[in-house]
Amino acid sequence: MGIRTGQQYLDKLNSMRPHVVIDGEVVTENIADHPAFATVARTYAELFDLQHAPEHRAALTYTSPTTGDPVNASFLRPTTPEELAHRREAIRTWAEYSHGFLGRSGDYMNSSLTALASAEKWFAQADPQFGENIRNYYEYCRENDLLATHTLIPPQVNRSESAAQQGGGQLAARIVEEREDGIVVHGARMLATVAPIADELLVFPSTVLRGGPEDAPYSYAFAIPNDAPGVRYLCRTSLHNGGSTFDEPLAARYEEMDAVVVFDNVFVPKERIFLLGHPELCNGFYSETGAGALMTHQVVTRTIAKSEFFLGLASEIADSIGIDGFQHIQEDLAELITDVEIGKALLRAAEADAELNEFGVLLPKWDTLNAARNWYPKIAQRFPEIIRKFAASGLMALPGEADIASNALPDIERYLQAKSLTGPERVKLFKLASDASISGFSGRQSLYEYFFFGDPVRMAGALLKSYDREPVRARVRAFLNRPSS
Repeated sequence: MGIRTGQQYLDKLNSMRPHVVIDGEVVTENIADHPAFATVARTYAELFDLQHAPEHRAALTYTSPTTGDPVNASFLRPTTPEELAHRREAIRTWAEYSHGFLGRSGDYMNSSLTALASAEKWFAQADPQFGENIRNYYEYCRENDLLATHTLIPPQVNRSESAAQQGGGQLAARIVEEREDGIVVHGARMLATVAPIADELLVFPSTVLRGGPEDAPYSYAFAIPNDAPGVRYLCRTSLHNGGSTFDEPLAARYEEMDAVVVFDNVFVPKERIFLLGHPELCNGFYSETGAGALMTHQVVTRTIAKSEFFLGLASEIADSIGIDGFQHIQEDLAELITDVEIGKALLRAAEADAELNEFGVLLPKWDTLNAARNWYPKIAQRFPEIIRKFAASGLMALPGEADIASNALPDIERYLQAKSLTGPERVKLFKLASDASISGFSGRQSLYEYFFFGDPVRMAGALLKSYDREPVRARVRAFLNRPSS
C-alpha cells in the first residue's frame, strides 16, 4: 500500500471502534468527526497529504525495500550520513508545517520502531520470536503508513512507591495471565497523547524497573490496535474551545488530546509481543537498541521548528507595534535567535559525530542529543513569557472574529490598528500571540515540553551518569600537578 492520503487516514479512523470517554460522553465510532478530535485529526490528515505533494514527496518518502512502494522516510533505516540527512529533512518538513506544536506526529514513534526493528538480535536475547515480531510489526506499520502513539508511565498515585506497590500492585498495567497464544493485561497507564486518533497503541517499558521478581508482571513491550477490546481511554477536556482558526489559531489545529489508558483484561496476541519479563532488558530498551537516539533526533528537529516559530512571532509583534527599537526588546529577540542557533548547532553536531551501532544503524551522537533534550525543556519556558512581555495588555484587548464582521468594525479599524497593520490584521496577529502564550493550549504546551522526556531532575541525573567526565577531570588533575616553571 505505502503512503496513505489524508482521506484514507480519516476513513480508517472512522471505521475503528475505540472506547473513548470525554466530558462524560462515551465515543465509540466516527472519532474523526467528533468535535473534540475533528480539527486535529484533519491536521494529521494534512501531514499524510504532504507525502503526495510534488514539492515534498522526495523529502518525505523513500522506496520500500520489500514492496517498491513509496513509504514515509521516518521508517528509513539510516546507514549513511545521506540517509540520516534524508530522515531529518522529512522530520523537518512536517515540523515546519505544524511549527513544532505536534508532539506526536507519526515520525516520532516511526523513529522508535525503525531502531527497534534494526535491533532484532537484541530482542532475540529474550526469545527469537520477539525479534521476528518487532521486525514484522515495523514492516506492517511502514507498509500501511500507520499512526502510532505510546503509553509509558503508571498512574500518578503514590510516586514514593514502585509500580508493583501502588494500590497493592493493582493499579499499574500488568500481565495477569500468560497463555500459549498471548497475554492478558489489566490496569492503567499514562499518558497516551493523540491515542483517540491513532491507529496503533505501543505499550513500551515504563520508568526504570528495579529488577526484582515483583517487577516481572510490569516488564513488557507490545502493540495493540487502538480499538482493541477492553481498552478504554479517559480523556481530559479539550483545550480547543470551539473557536475558529482566527480566534484559536493554534488550538483549532494542533490540540493533541492526552488520555489515560485503562486495560480491562486486554488480550495481546503473541505475534504482537516484543518483550515479556526480563526487567533488565526493559531498562535498556531505549538505550541499547538505539531507539532513544532516533526518537531524540526527531524531537530536536521538531523543537528547532518551534523555536523558529516563536522567534518569528515575537519579531512580528515587535515590528507591528514599534517596539523593536527598544534595547530590552532586542535583548529578548537576541535570546530567541541564540536558542534557534544552539538547537541547530546541537543537531548538526550530533549528526556530524554519528556512528554505526552494533546493528548497523547510523545513530547521531547520544551525548549531544542528551544535552539537547536536557536544555530545551527549560529554555522553552521562556518563549511564552517573551510573547506576553511583548504583547502586554494587547493580549487582553482582543475582540473576536465575529466582532470584525459586525458593526464594530470601524472602531476596530480605528482604535486597534498597529504601526504596520490594520485593526483586523493586528487582532489576528495578537490572537495568535494569545494562543501561544496565555491560553489553556499554551499552558499545556509548556507543561508538555517541560516533562517531555520525564522529570528534568531525573533526566539531569541520567545525563550525569552516562557522560564520561574522566578526561576533563584528568586534565584538571594534571594541571594541579604541573611543575612550576
